Amino acid sequence: MRGDFFFGVFLFLLLRWLALLYNLLAFPRLSPKPTPPRPQASLLVPARNEAENLRRTLPALLRQGALEVLVLDDGSEDATAEVAAALGGGHPGFRLLRGKPPPPGWTGKNWACWQLAQAARGEVLVFTDADVLWHEGALGGLLAALEGREAVSALPRQEAGGNPLVLATVPFVMGGLFSFLPHPWLLALRVANGQVLAFRREAYFALGGHEGVRGEVLEDVALALKARHYGLFLGVELFSARMYRGYGEVVAGFGKNFLEIHLKNPAVLLGSWFYHLALYTLPWAFGRPELGLLGLLERALVQVATKGEFLAGLLTPLAPLLLLPAYLRALLPGKRWKGRALP
Repeated sequence: MRGDFFFGVFLFLLLRWLALLYNLLAFPRLSPKPTPPRPQASLLVPARNEAENLRRTLPALLRQGALEVLVLDDGSEDATAEVAAALGGGHPGFRLLRGKPPPPGWTGKNWACWQLAQAARGEVLVFTDADVLWHEGALGGLLAALEGREAVSALPRQEAGGNPLVLATVPFVMGGLFSFLPHPWLLALRVANGQVLAFRREAYFALGGHEGVRGEVLEDVALALKARHYGLFLGVELFSARMYRGYGEVVAGFGKNFLEIHLKNPAVLLGSWFYHLALYTLPWAFGRPELGLLGLLERALVQVATKGEFLAGLLTPLAPLLLLPAYLRALLPGKRWKGRALP
């Protein structure tokens, strides 16, 4: 019986290796490019309690050469507005917006993004999280990818900031896409990443914008599903993100959206957890180190491909165990994020 189980584990690992090898060769990558001489892009940053992140990321956004950079202070309880105003006050394209409380049925982020979109003047609307660091040439590379498309999304390099629990979990979740399915399948499923999401202005409003997905936690995927011409790119050369600073934030953050990611189905959610446990942890626990090594090497190669920290790949056997609280949190009602209840 155990032999049959681990033969199944081997087959699933083989499928992941095949997807990984395909994506190593064919996953489209963004490269840095100069910003066009007459940029018409609005960089839009919803910010709630993001003072610390903005100190690191806002100066880089202001250097991209966009038409404008808009930061919306979404009812922050820290110095988000003051930090943004101090950093952007001397920049001609910078505007600080004061957000209004979200109406019933809206998530806070969707409402903030909708307010930003309505205030923006650019022909291209680029939504980016406050924790995403834009490197030189990022805007030019993103605009080049948008040619011939209504919308594009990018997968940034994920940073852990030296926290071993974050290092063991965040890259495992965010990098897992790279070896989960070949890129054409991810594209067909409209996998998207709200950390970097760009639209042509006309297409965004024609699709209904964030108003059309007002209550969705996975608003990025919901918007991408509406777009006919969409692109998903690896953006590790252009963007890096530090999503969470501690293990508690990891559990709360992933617990907020894990059920949505798994089709809002508890059985699929728990099946996903056992799938990852079986592939990456149980081989070590039941004396099958050859399978354990196969999974560990797969995730280590994902880290190399996504320019992540190699140590994250070596911590792979611990990841399913450390993520169990996030899976369980996803099953509980009354989820909150940044002090707000989710609709």
